[in-house]
Amino acid sequence: MLDQFTIATKGGVVLWSKGYTDISGTPVDSLIRDVLIQNTRASSTKYHSGPYSVQWTFANELNVIFVAVYQKILQLPYLEELLRLVKRHFVARFAQEIKELADPDNAEFPSFDAFDEEFEQVWRAVEERYEKEKKEMKSVPRKFENTKKFQSTAKGAKLELEELAQAGEMEIGRKQPGKMRTWNERKKGGEEDGKKKGKKKGKENRVWEGKMTKEAMQELDFSGKKADTENDSARVAALVDESSKGVRTKDGVYEVADVAERSSDFQLLDEEGEQDTPKGIFGMFKSLTSGRVLSKELLSEPMARMREHLATKNVATDIADEICQTVAQSLVGVRIGGLQNIRKLIEQSMETALTRILTPVSSTDIIRDIDNANSNGRPYTMAFVGVNGVGKSTNLSKVCYWLLQNNKRVLIAACDTFRSGAVEQLRVHVRNLRALSENQSVEIFERGYGKDSAGIARDAISFGASNGFDVVLIDTAGRMQDNEPLMRALSKLVSVNSPDKILFVGEALVGNEAVDQLQKFNQAMRDFSGQSRPRQIDGIILTKFDTIDDRVGAALSMTYITGQPIVFVGTGQTYTDLRKMNVSHVIRALLR
Repeated sequence: MLDQFTIATKGGVVLWSKGYTDISGTPVDSLIRDVLIQNTRASSTKYHSGPYSVQWTFANELNVIFVAVYQKILQLPYLEELLRLVKRHFVARFAQEIKELADPDNAEFPSFDAFDEEFEQVWRAVEERYEKEKKEMKSVPRKFENTKKFQSTAKGAKLELEELAQAGEMEIGRKQPGKMRTWNERKKGGEEDGKKKGKKKGKENRVWEGKMTKEAMQELDFSGKKADTENDSARVAALVDESSKGVRTKDGVYEVADVAERSSDFQLLDEEGEQDTPKGIFGMFKSLTSGRVLSKELLSEPMARMREHLATKNVATDIADEICQTVAQSLVGVRIGGLQNIRKLIEQSMETALTRILTPVSSTDIIRDIDNANSNGRPYTMAFVGVNGVGKSTNLSKVCYWLLQNNKRVLIAACDTFRSGAVEQLRVHVRNLRALSENQSVEIFERGYGKDSAGIARDAISFGASNGFDVVLIDTAGRMQDNEPLMRALSKLVSVNSPDKILFVGEALVGNEAVDQLQKFNQAMRDFSGQSRPRQIDGIILTKFDTIDDRVGAALSMTYITGQPIVFVGTGQTYTDLRKMNVSHVIRALLR
């Protein structure tokens, strides 16, 4: 049972509150003072104050906190769902009123009393759903008649005999006297019984667990069966999304589409920009008055909010701090002329800083680099590295499809000799790519498992050079950044073969983890290379970009740490779901 539910701003202004009993002390005030104001890092969204437990959630875009107070001895497993739904209903109903509170010219405090009835409805619905799920999870006890113990009783045994009789398995009652048969009838009947019984069946061999029978192996053997070509063709055709294919330039080069074309559902930052009232994240600058000179003190609070805003977009905390400090330093001493000018000034400064970070400083024209390498009589080599489970092999196959569309001969080096099934996965990709492309010049170079990956890559490059391949794509094993033996093996592969491009494949879902991964991958290749000028990561492929909505901060974090461009962005499971990152789109999504 709840004791109190409160909705307040992060500054402590109560917007709406409802109490169900008298509370001793001030647990909500303690939460704001001990956790929010002092910025104490809590391991969860729970806080204990005296005899009470407090659970909360944030609406970061409006700087509003939703707090539920209940007795510490109680267990309310549905509370997290209640907080989530109350937040959704309250924000959907009062978003405009909350934004008007930040306006210093607005002297009226809006009323939120109309939320009382809606809160009760949401609470009742959550409790009813929980009780329903709880009842469904409870197992109903069996009746005594359905247990084995009942079958051992006289009544149970009699009932079982009656059921068997109804099924025709045995006869209940006295045996009826039969007519005596003659010798010939008995002899004839014995012969018929012998024919019915036939030859006695021998004992079947026991099938041990983990062993396959001959019949099971025959069922799985498709070598002698006629292939279902229609189903195979349909399955392979589904691996290409015609609507997401790239375009060809006048020179005949096939280019992947821009990621913005697949991201039309993004509600980007308002571009009209001609209204008197600032919108979005720049609304925090409304409190500044015209004609003032911006100082470090004036910018401290807006930049703190900007830092928090970037963190909600998955930007690593340290990187958000450094970017905000850079922007603040560039604005100190600037005289502002009006609210509209403030918004434009801040927007331009932040966009300039983000554009400088995200704009590539090295060439991303891989087709031109391939042609240059081929003109020197050697194949262009690309190594795909990264942690486990981010989609290295899948995105390698997408890059291979793109190269095949540009009429390149591609050799895939299976250097993941650690993960079971890695080589077979690449074989399937090669078979699919041959079926999908008019240019079927793609092959796999593999030496099985447990071998030295650096040696396999070296042999693959030599094989590609002697057989006229344009590109060699090196697939490596996934490894965590703290696994020193595997990081040494990766450094050896890079040092021995010196690939033209080392692509780090990372997830767009990560935040601070992206910084740790990239820093340790680069450090390992420096420390374990044994060369005076060790190689490092040359580019990034950002995967699962279609799952993050506008939380594109990983792109900023990875580019900031390495100084290298994001070459491709993965947006799906088909071979055509490969995109180029649009810098302006990422900036608008970050500042929305």
